[in-house]
Amino acid sequence: MPATAASSRQASAAVLRFGRFAAMGTVAVLILIAGVWASWGTAQHVMLTKGRERGTVEVTRCGPDACWGRYTPSSEGSQPRARVVLESSVAVERGRTYSVVLKPGGDGAVRSGPAGVLYAWVPLGGALLLASVVVAGGLLRTRAAWVMALSGVGLLTAAFVTI
Repeated sequence: MPATAASSRQASAAVLRFGRFAAMGTVAVLILIAGVWASWGTAQHVMLTKGRERGTVEVTRCGPDACWGRYTPSSEGSQPRARVVLESSVAVERGRTYSVVLKPGGDGAVRSGPAGVLYAWVPLGGALLLASVVVAGGLLRTRAAWVMALSGVGLLTAAFVTI
């Protein structure tokens, strides 16, 4: 076998390895960006509370997708409201009172405190789990994949426990 044929095979194998690495790396990064993007819509209200209206909601009614109740303010400049909506009624029970942060420009609210922060980042936990499979299988980086998977499981477990 001539030397040029062997070097040609090695070069094409290197190009294929790089292509796989680039494609799987791009997929993993896109999954993580999507998880952060999905989480940030709620997390920004819970984590960046300076200047936002904070208070409590006593839940009086629940529907299939949301619960609502009377809002009692706890921050300066906030006004009491007869009806505030808590979307995605996970672990929200009628008759209980929850600390919330109001979304600007409407009657929507998100839970605040540790439970609200962890619940807001649940999509990132799912993205970490999904990206760990891509990192392990496509990039052959098992240690990094285990770190990502355990981080995702830890985040989801902490959210489940606090809610």
